[in-house]
This record gives sequence, structure tokens and C-alpha cells, in this order.
Amino acid sequence: MYKQHHLRQWFCCFPTVAFHQVLNWQKPHLGFLCAASAFLVLAAPTIIDLPGSKLLAATPISQDLEAASFYQQGVTRYNRNDLQGAEYAFRQALQHDSNLGMARNYLGNIFLMQNRLDIAVQEYGEAIRINPNLGEAYYNLGLALYRQGQKDAAITAYRQALVVDPTIAAAQYNLGLALYELKQPQEAIAAYQQAINLDSRDANAYFNLAIALQEQGQIESAIAAYQQSLQLDPKNSIAYNNMGSLMANHGQTSQAISVYQQAIRQNPKDASAYYNLGVTLYNQGNYKKANGVLKRARNEYREQGNIEQAEKIEQLMQQIVQKTKPQQPQVSQTATTPSQTPNPTSNVAAPEQQMPNQPETLEQAPDEPTNVPVSVEQQPTSLNPAQ
Repeated sequence: MYKQHHLRQWFCCFPTVAFHQVLNWQKPHLGFLCAASAFLVLAAPTIIDLPGSKLLAATPISQDLEAASFYQQGVTRYNRNDLQGAEYAFRQALQHDSNLGMARNYLGNIFLMQNRLDIAVQEYGEAIRINPNLGEAYYNLGLALYRQGQKDAAITAYRQALVVDPTIAAAQYNLGLALYELKQPQEAIAAYQQAINLDSRDANAYFNLAIALQEQGQIESAIAAYQQSLQLDPKNSIAYNNMGSLMANHGQTSQAISVYQQAIRQNPKDASAYYNLGVTLYNQGNYKKANGVLKRARNEYREQGNIEQAEKIEQLMQQIVQKTKPQQPQVSQTATTPSQTPNPTSNVAAPEQQMPNQPETLEQAPDEPTNVPVSVEQQPTSLNPAQ
């Protein structure tokens, strides 16, 4: 089954973060890969300047001049990745003015980036208590809760962030990822679509949307979403393999072959694309080309150290040899009449039952995405980056 997703998830505290892939392999059957798990892709933290942040930075953060000075020092050090210095400055600012909600939000960001999740949650909670309309604090709280495994609570925080600020595309994206992981695919699809409406250049959102649509059997829509993802990110080999698998399994063989060939052009060492292309050619009866492509797949798997898969492909190649080898008529040991003469082709070896009869996507079963929604965690965010 698909269960190797490649969900990309946004983590933005207002900065941003993401997760890594986790693959749970099932024992592959002869001739094809089969994986049943998903993997998240998280991006490295990056600071995001929100619209209007420069104006906000020029606005006094506090009537207490000492508090305002320490706050600006904290922002400057934070942006220079001097987290220890930033923490000290923000705490000094709070000693002079305890109502600096943004200072609490920054502290939450610092602790989230240090994976000190419990303290981060506390700081974001304080930021929200001080300023209930601080949308980024809700969003960042969602990130911390998600990392703690509290996905239901994270969903609530993301939704509250969107109530305060409906334009936070990353909140919609991460909301979709959390809903997907909680087996709420229709809600996840809606969230990804909203994320795309807010940011139509987000290749990961299209990719995750395609995975969810594919699992719901919405094949044409899934193919369209994969195509959009690849227009924005032409190097996503998993998207090529998933889309090719969908096409091949639904009778669009020539289109599938073209997609696998595109995948190989983008990455000449994509073993899965060679394998899927070889199986598709085999099912077309083009044994000579299939054998050559499968040989390349076998060699690439060997280079990767995946000896088990390489051996299975070797067995498939041997079966192709048997199918294409000229057969000699069998000579009966007893006299036969002409009507009893064996058919010259009666001894052609038939494919074994385990031989693949449909292409499969990278480490996945047919019709199931081979990657988990990508989680691009948009690191902790803050409204007032220093100049």
C-alpha cells in the first residue's frame, strides 16, 4: 500500500522547521518493491519576515525604554543565531515589562529550535495569554505540540492561528499534514488546497495533496497534482514514480513510460524508475528493451547495497530470457500421428505467478503513493525581525 509518503510539512515558528522520512519496509515480493509506510520531510529552520514586519520593528515595542532596548537587542541576536545572547536579552526585557508577548514568542522559538519542547509550549502559552490575537504564537504552539506527538492539540492551535490570521499558508499546510496522519484524508485534502490557494508556488503542498488524492482513489486529480508539483520541483523523483505508477495501472502505458524516462533524465541513478520502466515494457511484451532497463535497475540497486532487490530483478531477467529463447519441438518417445505432434511452442516457459504484472512506485505498492507528505516545518516565527 502506499505507505511510504513523503509529506512535506511546514514548521514556522514564525521561523520554520520540518521532519525526515521514516520508511517501514515490507518484505518485497518477487519482481517488485513494496513498502508500507510514510516519511515526513522536514526542512531546516529558516527565519521568515512577515509582511509589515519592518513597520512593526520601527514601532516602539514598549513604553519602557529599557525594555524596548533589550527587546531589540534580543531580536538582533536572534537573527544572528546567537540564541544564548537572545534569550538573555529577552528575559531582561521581560523583567522591565512583563507584557511583551512577542518576547515570549521569541523565547518559545529559541526553545523549540533547541528541542526543549515543554518550555517552548509554556512560553507560547504565555505569549497567547498576554496577546490572544498573536496568530504566530498559536502557529508556533502548534509546531511544538506536533513535535510532542500531541497532534489533536496541534490541529487546534493551527486552526486558531488561522482564525486570527487566515493568510498563514504554513498553518494550512501543517494542518493538512496533521489531519492526514490522523486518518482524516478529506479534511487534509481541503487544508492542502487552502495552502495552495495561499501559496500557489508550494511544490510540497501539491505533492502532499497528490498523495492524499491518490489514496482516496481520485486518480485524475492526483495525477494533475503530481504534474503541478513537478512543474515547481522537477527533481522530485518520487513524484515521477508515483505518477507513472498511477498512469500504468490505469491503462495510460505510453504516458507512464514517458514519465519514467523523465525521472531517469532528472536522476540517471534512480533505480526505482528503471525498475518501473522495465516492468511496464515487459507488460507491453517489449522483452528486449525491458531486459536492458531491468539490468540497469539491478546494477543501481547493487550500488545502493540493496542486494535483495537486485537478486529479485535478476530472477525476473532470467524469466525474460526463458520467454524469448527459441523452443525446440519435443520428440515423443512413442509413435504419434500428425495430429498428436506436440505444438512447437508448447514448452515456452510461462511467467511465474509472482512475476509483476503492474509497475510499482518507489518502495511502494501500486496505486499507493511512495512517499509521505512532506513536512516543511517553517521554524519559529516572530513579527519584528531587527533591521
